[in-house]
Amino acid sequence: MNALWEQFQVIRPDWADLIEIVIVAALVYRLLLLIQRTRAMQMILGVGFLAGVYFFARILNFTLIRTLLETLFQFGAIAALVVFQPELRAALARLGQTRMFRIFVKLEGSKVVEELLEAVEQLSRTKTGAIIVLENDVALDDYAHTGRALEARVSKEILVTIFTPLSPLHDGAVIIVGNSIKAAGVILPLTQTRLHDKSLGTRHRAALGLAEESDALVIVVSEETAYISVAHRGRLEVGVAVGRVRELLEGVVPDVVGSVLKESRS
Repeated sequence: MNALWEQFQVIRPDWADLIEIVIVAALVYRLLLLIQRTRAMQMILGVGFLAGVYFFARILNFTLIRTLLETLFQFGAIAALVVFQPELRAALARLGQTRMFRIFVKLEGSKVVEELLEAVEQLSRTKTGAIIVLENDVALDDYAHTGRALEARVSKEILVTIFTPLSPLHDGAVIIVGNSIKAAGVILPLTQTRLHDKSLGTRHRAALGLAEESDALVIVVSEETAYISVAHRGRLEVGVAVGRVRELLEGVVPDVVGSVLKESRS
């Protein structure tokens, strides 16, 4: 009995061990957040599968499979560093987003907000139909693939040009990620919710449809009424004043810009 108690005493953690466990858990959690939307997550799942196969090969004494996997593991780490270099670089850049950089994130976010507000105001004055999507935590890659890929910095001039009538991309939506325009001419899902206001057209149905399926913020400018509408969290606000648009943008844009600012600069 004493021997058993002594074994438990050996594995009993002290305060230093608990602190170390918490730090390691936090680092692992942060790492998973960084790679959850990258190819690296698929690699981790694949490595986990191979590790399971290797474990069973050792138990069942499958010498050939065990030898092949041991050789693969020896050189696989080097190959992974080469193949996933862009993801690793982006992850390291995002780790640098500490409190010291928040002031720069706010400045960058404020520039994006001002450019968006100026674009929306001009589109409204000229009664130019538009639908602008700001990606948040939920990735919109599947929708972005339906349009034309772009890598342009957010600016009033580019947004107004995209939605100019008769331009090739004016009928679709624009998706903005951080401080960049990711895609234009994008097709969005239409809501199945009945809209009682008959003046609301396809753009409004598409904006609400995306807001129901994601946490994106969607801004719509009506070409018939020049009204500005905003869809967010499954709700559609029609006839929104510019001040209200600014309020919503300032609540979303700084966080979104901060999450990708280091990655876009790397």
